[in-house]
Amino acid sequence: MPRWVNDAVFYEIYPASFYDTDGDGIGDINGIIQKLDYIQSLGCNAVWLNVCFDSPFKDGGYDIRDYKKVAPRYGTNADLVRCFEEAHRRGMHLLLDLVPCHTSEEHPWFCESRKPERGEYSDRYIWTNHCFERPGALPCVGGESDRNGLYVISFFKSQPALNYGFLHPDKPWQLPMDHPACLATREALWDVMRFWLDLGCDGFRVDMARWLVHGDDERFSGAASIWREFRARLDKEYPEAALMAEWGCPEQALKAGFHFDLYIHRDGNAYSRLMRAFKGTMDGAPRGADESYFCRRARTSIVPFLKEYLPQYESTKEDGLICWITGNHDVMRPRGNLSPQELKLAYAFLLTMPGVPQIYYGDEIGMRYLQVPTREGGYYRSGSRTPMQWKNGVNLGFSVCSPERLYLPVDGAPDAPTVAAEEADPDSLLHTVRALLALRRREPALRANAPFAVHFAREDSRLFVWRRGALYAAVNPGEGECAFGAPDVRETLFVIGACTAESGRVRLGPQSFAVLRGEDI
Repeated sequence: MPRWVNDAVFYEIYPASFYDTDGDGIGDINGIIQKLDYIQSLGCNAVWLNVCFDSPFKDGGYDIRDYKKVAPRYGTNADLVRCFEEAHRRGMHLLLDLVPCHTSEEHPWFCESRKPERGEYSDRYIWTNHCFERPGALPCVGGESDRNGLYVISFFKSQPALNYGFLHPDKPWQLPMDHPACLATREALWDVMRFWLDLGCDGFRVDMARWLVHGDDERFSGAASIWREFRARLDKEYPEAALMAEWGCPEQALKAGFHFDLYIHRDGNAYSRLMRAFKGTMDGAPRGADESYFCRRARTSIVPFLKEYLPQYESTKEDGLICWITGNHDVMRPRGNLSPQELKLAYAFLLTMPGVPQIYYGDEIGMRYLQVPTREGGYYRSGSRTPMQWKNGVNLGFSVCSPERLYLPVDGAPDAPTVAAEEADPDSLLHTVRALLALRRREPALRANAPFAVHFAREDSRLFVWRRGALYAAVNPGEGECAFGAPDVRETLFVIGACTAESGRVRLGPQSFAVLRGEDI
């Protein structure tokens, strides 16, 4: 495990939307460099930079045309290297997005693969033997190349799937994982990783990490074997580099060699129960009752969350770390359904649980989810990718361009949250996030791999209390007062809302959170 990981707090940046320094309406790497001090002031010491490579941008850049070239709209390779250097100068680390499952249809590898003549790249992608042979349930495209065959896509039509082989091939066009062409795909990916690591990158967040191998089993053992191979190479050549998985199942991802796994939103999973337990999370149209645990009006207990989370935590705590995210570029912002006070409690939970927390840009000020037209394949996700809101004025401080040139519009509401406004308000969400991260830095018991145990959780109660070594952390997201026994409490360290501790009982007011010091467990 890299030495810096246990103390890491990540800040995720969607580069097109963070800060524009050249006036074209699109964020850029120089803008990220200029805002590193702000990120550090939050208490974040690591950055996950969403995909920033050359692309036709049919899926927000996740259709890569050149893995080794920064998209010109964001700057140059030299700019990105300077960003690494400036982050390191501040004691920060920076992960890039790695997209291993597919490329753009404009990538030179695919341009060669689609030719009718056999060549070096013919099997770099997955093709059937002829244009009328469908690849079963796999999504595919035909009729767009001179090659006689259909090619498998990873997600959108613009994303032909790279060929890492099939776990159990049963058709002539399905190659085994150890076929020379599939091994060549692995080597090409390692070449990309090594290129950026040598330039100063500190590791990668891996997009769709479990989907490399087709026909994989339920535990994705084929993909896991490939990632364990990459992890062994990293441990040998780049031991301080970290791998973060977009997998969503720590029990699988961490045993596959990843240092962290993102606990991401999937309808009905444990993470979704916390902040997005309503219909419409995947089409940007919230509807129905909100049964999110942190919704004040809900009647949800923490127990359903714990039933999924605890087995994952217990089975993986020696293997790696879970990443708790406020949100990301693929899900609705939590401010879409939760108030700033509700967000304070949700973030307090995420920032004091075991694992590595991650703040999506703008979530620290409660940026709203906006209903905006789709841009670059974002669809409903575009509403979570709108420009960062820095201050009142033109484009809320994101860019000096005319508003119609913006990559996406900013929040036009009179009360749109901004960094400047929340800096001036001592009771703001921004100040709460800073205070929580300062507490995390002061208290080793709140670090990523420090001990964790449930102290109080019941189906009929909104209260949740957990231990981190000598510390109690307690949250009451509901509308009524709650209490729990804690005879060893010596002092109260942090409070949101109201908390009293006396005679071995701790009382939390409605919509409250507290961290208290007791005796070590």
